Amino acid sequence: MPSYTSVFADQLPKQGATHIELVKVRTTPFGGSMPIIRFEGWKVPGKEAGTMSQRLTTYQVGAQSLTSGISQFAPGAAVPMHTHNCEEQVTIVEGSGVATIDGVEQVLTAYDSTYVPAGVPHCFRNASDNPFVMLFVYPSAYVERHFTESGTMDWHGRPPAEAHGDD
Repeated sequence: MPSYTSVFADQLPKQGATHIELVKVRTTPFGGSMPIIRFEGWKVPGKEAGTMSQRLTTYQVGAQSLTSGISQFAPGAAVPMHTHNCEEQVTIVEGSGVATIDGVEQVLTAYDSTYVPAGVPHCFRNASDNPFVMLFVYPSAYVERHFTESGTMDWHGRPPAEAHGDD
């Protein structure tokens, strides 16, 4: 049976706009806490120009195999073509944008979703005059992002040493 530890807001890295509220869960055989993650506005610039991002479910709140967040794209903003080490699910929350997945462009509007298998090249861009907001979900606490054009890699989620059990 897995063990759980509570993570309190003052123990989290100061990443910006989330407030973590722990609610005790007594309906599972595991016990533990269920964090409520409240969005309090866009305060964290994204890695790409014209984007804002906010992590939601991460290893810092106790997730063992899930990373999620939301990103806002200003008009004209884009994330370059990249792949991940795990699957990705994206749901459009607001506005419209263009997804290019494995070379095929699709216009996405509110509540449209994509499923991108691990290793499949994809990117998103805002081709409209209004903000474009998406929710992203990965079934992993450690997510690599490999940029196809530059050959560089970044990651988010659990640091690599922790993700692989290295000390």
